[in-house]
Amino acid sequence: MTKGIIIAAPASGTGKTTLTLGLLAALRARGVAVGAVKSGPDYIDPAFHRAATGRPSVNLDTWAMGPDLLDGLAARAAESADLLVCEALMGLFDGVAGVGATGTGSTAEIAARTGWPVLLVVNAKGQSQSAAALVKGFATYRDDVTIGGVVLNNVGSLRHTSLAGTAIEALGIPLLGALPRAPDLSLPERHLGLVQADETEGLSDRLAALGRFIAGHVDLDRVVALAKPSQAGRGSDAPALPPPGQRIAIAQDAAFTFVYPHLTAGWQAAGAELRFFSPLADEAPPLDSDAVYLPGGYPELHAGRLAANHVFRDDLRAAAERVPVYGECGGYMVMGETLEDADGVTHKMTGLLGVRTSFAKRRLHLGYRRASLLADGPLGAAGTPLMGHEFHYASTLSRGDDAPLLQATAADGSDLGALGSRRGLALGSFVHLIARG
Repeated sequence: MTKGIIIAAPASGTGKTTLTLGLLAALRARGVAVGAVKSGPDYIDPAFHRAATGRPSVNLDTWAMGPDLLDGLAARAAESADLLVCEALMGLFDGVAGVGATGTGSTAEIAARTGWPVLLVVNAKGQSQSAAALVKGFATYRDDVTIGGVVLNNVGSLRHTSLAGTAIEALGIPLLGALPRAPDLSLPERHLGLVQADETEGLSDRLAALGRFIAGHVDLDRVVALAKPSQAGRGSDAPALPPPGQRIAIAQDAAFTFVYPHLTAGWQAAGAELRFFSPLADEAPPLDSDAVYLPGGYPELHAGRLAANHVFRDDLRAAAERVPVYGECGGYMVMGETLEDADGVTHKMTGLLGVRTSFAKRRLHLGYRRASLLADGPLGAAGTPLMGHEFHYASTLSRGDDAPLLQATAADGSDLGALGSRRGLALGSFVHLIARG
């Protein structure tokens, strides 16, 4: 049975992604069949996992996913792999105030459910023996979560490593590595996180360098030996969301990239055919498609080009006369009347919906969403419960006179009112859907 391990940390920005990607690359270079998954709602990290492992990576989300879906995704991710590495989000115990389908969304809940040990990345900058106090707190916070080992990050010298490492090992927790400061190995970032894997220049070389770095400073054999098989069940193979059609046209390019792998894999497993097209290349959705999906991404970075692509715009409008067209976040923005970019320039979009959005008037919208459909459509019947999240900086200037798509609450139960838009066969919202509730 495939064994698993979780790479987690006390907080964001501590070095989880550096250790995860370097570990994946180093093990793959050794011939280990290593797979990866990501805890929580994240589109960007799984693409880097796939680049490092050569295998698909999926998200495991205890707030948005029920137990059958969660266990099924973990089990399928482990198939034909020798080792499965789960990259945590934020701090190990960080979640939201309201309980969702299985929990609060913390990585600790995945650790407790699967029994996978945690390899804790600790930023040692500015401390030495005090790092042991932090590790002790994490090791004793929950009885059902095991801290199996520690990797120190940002160590300044062998003496620094010795002081912190000796104190940690006195707790009975092994020190499995110490990473010196290496700013040259950092990956480029922008407003929603890392620049995406497909857009990162020289990614293969960067991953290889990370692999060599981790192999040189982490005991890979002891890390692999730390892993354990999952104690969770096999779960279900049912899709997280039913396919919106039999032949689904999906926009895919640098402007439309935020597609959850578990959704498309589930649609295909349910018998749907996926047809990809590029709005940035002025391509139209295939004529024989019976549903069109415009996922999120970065249309605000390509608004002028999208506005000029008349084949895409005209054929999408024609498609919406025949089949459902659904947009999420960035896709929703492109379905609207106008999009104002960061420079304050307003670009005409497809006009399938009346919403007008702005990236110039930036405000962070972030959080889980529990929603129900307000009318029958390709996502389900009216009243169907859905789980998802928002993560964007765009603001809504006006919504037009379209009917709303969703009735929503935040994770803590606070009422968010009606969200999104629907007009004829066109529908969309800023909510990234993860699963049915």
